[in-house]
Amino acid sequence: MEHFFSDNLIGVFFFYGLAFFSMGLAVLLEVSHSSELDFARALKPLAGFGLLHGSHEWFEMGLIIHASLTGRVEALWVYYLRLLLLCASFLLLLAFGFRLIIGPGKPRLMLTALLAAVCLWGLGLAFILPGAQTDRSHLIAADVYTRYALAIPGATLTAWGLVLQCRAFRKAGMACYGRDVFIAAIAFALYGGIGQLFTSPSTIFPSSYLNAPVFLSWFGFPIQGFRALMAIIAAVFIIRSLRAFDMESRRRIQALREAHIAEQERLMALRAELLHRTVQAQEQERQRIARELHDETGQTLTALGLGLRSLAQIIAIEPTRAIQQAQQLQKLASNGIANLQRMVSGLHPPQLDELGLMAALRWYAQQVQEHYGLQVNVIGPAEPQPLPDEYRLVLFRIAQEAITNAVRHAGASQVQVELEISPSQIYLRIADDGGGFDVDTVLTGKDSKCLGLLGMIERAALIGGECKISSTPDAGTTVEVGIPYAKE
Repeated sequence: MEHFFSDNLIGVFFFYGLAFFSMGLAVLLEVSHSSELDFARALKPLAGFGLLHGSHEWFEMGLIIHASLTGRVEALWVYYLRLLLLCASFLLLLAFGFRLIIGPGKPRLMLTALLAAVCLWGLGLAFILPGAQTDRSHLIAADVYTRYALAIPGATLTAWGLVLQCRAFRKAGMACYGRDVFIAAIAFALYGGIGQLFTSPSTIFPSSYLNAPVFLSWFGFPIQGFRALMAIIAAVFIIRSLRAFDMESRRRIQALREAHIAEQERLMALRAELLHRTVQAQEQERQRIARELHDETGQTLTALGLGLRSLAQIIAIEPTRAIQQAQQLQKLASNGIANLQRMVSGLHPPQLDELGLMAALRWYAQQVQEHYGLQVNVIGPAEPQPLPDEYRLVLFRIAQEAITNAVRHAGASQVQVELEISPSQIYLRIADDGGGFDVDTVLTGKDSKCLGLLGMIERAALIGGECKISSTPDAGTTVEVGIPYAKE
């Protein structure tokens, strides 16, 4: 076996580099997808480690191939470049392990730890390298120290972090992916604890006792073969664990689908309730109108009929009394007409059709101020502009509902109504200084206030507009309506 690995050392380096490079590439492609798992956000340094360390092993393979073909060694700067590549890859491995352990939201702490690792590595080289006798021993010592100072801590932290991630997967109900991560953690621990402990012989302790020739004599295959095996295991199970993101995506999609279905069902129930309340309100309004017609208009007409009959009997006998009675009947008729006009205005303000939306809003503001003492300021175009009937009605009803809510629920002292009409849009804003409320909480409820708000939203949507309701407890409520509009 010893001769087999010695004869195929280039193949060992190739598969060693391929394992880590493939892992880095797979992780890099996966982290570009959106995920709520912290593991996904922590994988970027691991992707960098895999790509750089795989490239380093291929770099070293290339040096071996070149030396075997030409019989000469490359210039020193080439080996220094290889050393920097090795250092950068292990720093990324250290960053990955550290990120898994400290968690998200601490970039400064992570950067400080990496800078400290770089400083310690540089100081160590400054103390160690002057003792090297030749350039060759100089490079070997730097390689050995880099593996001791960066690779072993990086692999240890990575193994620890992966064990913590394994627990997180189990808590999230993804135990199968937790097992993959745990196996990868064992592979990284062995990769650092054994694979980077047995290095080339050098003056740095303990490489003079635990080194690659010793490992070869003990186990019958080179340390590069062990590193390659651990790299393949780590890569395979890290790549397997990436399937957790697919499962998480499916869970998110399912949760969104269920939330969408629940929201549709809630909206359908609210619309059904709104329709029921609308029908009920229509019936109540009809009953109110019938009562008022019977109690007021009907009684007035009955009184007029009786008075006219009596007037016909006494007009020739008692002219003076007849004149007094005629005056009383005239006053009764005037009161009946006023009551009838009030009823008509309550159902549909005549100002809305005769004078336009602004006049109707000002009339309603005056009515509210007279009956409830609530100050309502109406701001709008100085010149009345004609609008389609459905636009006038929808905007008036939304303003009416918003002002009614301010009176009944908000305890407001002032309401401001603003109307703007541009060549492309009609904008209506109603703002009060009342108590306010949590819009989401109210819209998910089933009380009359919820139905009133939904009614405003539905009215605006019927003519292609949008109604936005914003409110904060103790900070008032604002209703904004925007309707696309093109003048003919």
